[in-house]
Amino acid sequence: MKNNQFAMALALSGVAVFSTAASAKTASDAEVAKQRAALEANTNGQGFGPQSPRDIEQTYGVNERSFGMAPNRSQLNLCNIHFHKNAEHRGGEYTAYAGNGDGKGSNTGFVYNGKLSSAQLKPVRGKVCAAKGDTLQAGDTLEVHYVFSSAQIQPGPTLGACLADSTMNPGLRVEGQVIVLANDRNAIDFNALAKVENINGYFQAPNIPWNTGVPIEYLGSTTGPSYNEQGSPLQVSWSVRPEVAVVDINSVADWCNDNVFDEDHAHGVRNLVTNPKLLSPISS
Repeated sequence: MKNNQFAMALALSGVAVFSTAASAKTASDAEVAKQRAALEANTNGQGFGPQSPRDIEQTYGVNERSFGMAPNRSQLNLCNIHFHKNAEHRGGEYTAYAGNGDGKGSNTGFVYNGKLSSAQLKPVRGKVCAAKGDTLQAGDTLEVHYVFSSAQIQPGPTLGACLADSTMNPGLRVEGQVIVLANDRNAIDFNALAKVENINGYFQAPNIPWNTGVPIEYLGSTTGPSYNEQGSPLQVSWSVRPEVAVVDINSVADWCNDNVFDEDHAHGVRNLVTNPKLLSPISS
């Protein structure tokens, strides 16, 4: 694949827009089943590698396309941070299904199993990260993706920032952290979570939570609803934390107004991948 084609694939893979404009129509179980069948048909025998997202508590998978796990994030460059409305993965503290949504990535995925206080759920004034969809609200669940690359790059907009002309096949790692939004100035500041520093010559996000459970590591792909019926061709080493972090929604609003990644909205959610032929085994 030529570099510009690869960049386009990366740019499209994880940045599908979250919008509830079409959410009046809810996809039926039959429609979702049809999408899963199309994914099966479009990947069967085609050599696609393991896919994401998945149930991180389900370890079974028989995908035969093998690739090496990317190095620890400390040896890679942070290239992008973005988030999805509702968790794309399922497991740990986020197993409650949000529903089928509109069939295009909106209002689907998984949400926090726990509860916030009434004070934390108090509505916020103004719109939050609503540039390309409905405003985020207190109580919403997000899955944050910290994307790292072995390429010599700088952090920037879209997953295309993870590529360099000198590196056609960079190693990619995504650190996943599910958060729940609270109207609480004492909750975690998202600007701190998304802080970027140069450490030992690598761009890093030094404040990725360390206390939200042992990450589940597995081999997969890029995500986003553009791959509901097609396989993602991009290989990603995943590290997904099972516990949520409670984050101040006001700080998320501030971050959406000004960040190096030009992120100003939440992205859509790909259907959970359940076909064992599209899943890698997870080592216990």
